[in-house]
Amino acid sequence: MVHQQRLEAWLRLSATRLHEQSATLTALDQAIGDGDHGTNMDRGFGAIVAALDGGGWVAEGAAPDSGAALAAILRGAGKTLISTVGGASGPLYGTAFLRAAAVLAAVPDAGREEAVAALEAAATGIGALGKSSVGEKTMLDALVPAAAAARASLATGGDLAGILDAARAAADAGASATIPMLATKGRASYLGERSIGHQDPGATSAALLLRALAETLGAG
Repeated sequence: MVHQQRLEAWLRLSATRLHEQSATLTALDQAIGDGDHGTNMDRGFGAIVAALDGGGWVAEGAAPDSGAALAAILRGAGKTLISTVGGASGPLYGTAFLRAAAVLAAVPDAGREEAVAALEAAATGIGALGKSSVGEKTMLDALVPAAAAARASLATGGDLAGILDAARAAADAGASATIPMLATKGRASYLGERSIGHQDPGATSAALLLRALAETLGAG
């Protein structure tokens, strides 16, 4: 079962990792994008932590650790990203969080199946908003394989830790796989063949978030 304390720990660890990797993410984005991905993500998750420090988001009348309680946290985080992260990343990541929240809001509590469904909904939401798919050198190249790996692990009886670790490994591999890709979506697509040879910053930040997810929700 997913507990809200662990969910909040994931957001906090993600903020720490994004802050630590801000310069790296920005350097990746300078090569093929606007050059502000690291700064934007650091700002957005910093705002999430500030909100958590201020009491976070609470669903009125919801029991602790219920699906509604978890959904309130993800919904609040998603809206924060939309309002604070510049460029395309804010709406895309914000939508991912909101889609995941909708999955959890509909269940009494969240276990393995719900965690996988939330990850799938997040990836689907990004694809729909960005009108993009796998192979176009975007964050989906990390998120879609991660969701598929999570589903496969669930189907073979994996526990939550195993499911999330499978997602993490697939996301890491997916991010690395963007290096030889030709970008056909977003700012990077303007570069044409010059986009080849660079790792996509969005896929990199997505893999970072999934690694933090595996380390927090999958722990213990």
